[in-house]
Amino acid sequence: MKSKPLKIIDKIQKIRQKNNRNWMNLLRLAFKKDPKNASKILSKITSMDKKISLLTAKLQKINK
Repeated sequence: MKSKPLKIIDKIQKIRQKNNRNWMNLLRLAFKKDPKNASKILSKITSMDKKISLLTAKLQKINK
């Protein structure tokens, strides 16, 4: 039997899978309608994702 935290994580995973699909559909639409601005926005998102990755790497090192 799964623990309560694992059940919650499973639920989060299912929601994220659906939301990732929505995000990709939005990205496709943006590039069809206004590729120049869509590219600029995607660049900003990528930059923020890199910052998040650096912060999560710091968190991982704390408990080692």
